[in-house]
Amino acid sequence: MKIFYAVQATGNGHLSRAQEIMPFLSKYGEVDIFLSGNNYSLKTDLPIAYRSKGLSLQYNKRNGSIDLLKTAMTFNLKKIWREASQLPIENYDLVINDFECITSLACKIKHIPSIHFGHQASFTSKKVPRPDKISHAGEWVLSHYAQGTKQLGLHFESYDAHILNPIIKNDIINADPKDNGHITIYLGHVADELIEKQLMPLKDHQFEVFSTQIKSPFSKGHIRFYPTNPSLFNISLINSKGIITGSGFETPAEALYLGKKLMVLPMKGQYEQLCNAAALKDYRVVILQDWDQDFSKSFDTWITGQDQKRLTLAHNTSDIIERLMTLQESMQINRKKAPKTNAESVRQQFQFWEQSSRQSSPTS
Repeated sequence: MKIFYAVQATGNGHLSRAQEIMPFLSKYGEVDIFLSGNNYSLKTDLPIAYRSKGLSLQYNKRNGSIDLLKTAMTFNLKKIWREASQLPIENYDLVINDFECITSLACKIKHIPSIHFGHQASFTSKKVPRPDKISHAGEWVLSHYAQGTKQLGLHFESYDAHILNPIIKNDIINADPKDNGHITIYLGHVADELIEKQLMPLKDHQFEVFSTQIKSPFSKGHIRFYPTNPSLFNISLINSKGIITGSGFETPAEALYLGKKLMVLPMKGQYEQLCNAAALKDYRVVILQDWDQDFSKSFDTWITGQDQKRLTLAHNTSDIIERLMTLQESMQINRKKAPKTNAESVRQQFQFWEQSSRQSSPTS
């Protein structure tokens, strides 16, 4: 079997998951990776057959938000259409899409069935927690940015039939967690100097800050700064008292699995992170609204506060990939009946994307 696996490279979470499942996925056939986006820092030895700049989020680290203007400047609709048209997905037996828009469009143009796989695929269910204030633009993005014939979602809980638990790295699964007293911090959307400013008054605590902005480790009093490094980060997290990070998916899931205290700062303008924060409230996780002068008070409340609910896994990685392949088998009959592409369908699809790009963007 030939497998096409599209990986969104905005941040490191999708790429980290791809690396974890590759040994399991490779048992079923030859895997080619399509890496889309350039906003990641994780080094990888994955079999990358195709690359694209795709559409990557750009951050304003002064206020912890998405930079809408810079992100919009990366959006070239004609280039995306051309890449989608040229992507040879018809040469593969299985197309797996981890929230990647070019592959999603290519499958529509060429009438190729695919599986939308990963955290964002869970949001096809209305049972997944949302914030009190629903963003219609955000909901549109989660529904239309990447789609599939079938969905297999991952989330903190199995909120619906097609949603399974997170994929946790073996390094975390096999770890022996300890509490060495320090707090691990990973806030890629906040500038280092702003992090330092709020941590400096908390001299009774040790902090290990992981940053994409530095090349070598250094210390400032009770704060130790490290460049982003997966191995060092895992060691820090495993031996920490707790972690402060964004309300993404993979890192909070690992923290909850290890039983670490968790505080999250959702990225402003990132609706998915607000949804994740809503889900994390059920785990008694403290949600920060801003990285500002009120942080010290929030920190004191958090560090002495109640224990959190731990994340449990009903399915291991092998189970999840087996479920993925079961979906693949169910799509084979439909694939044989798929109609051929025609000029009119291509034209209509282009008009759909052109109109959609005016309504919203993946930064919502």
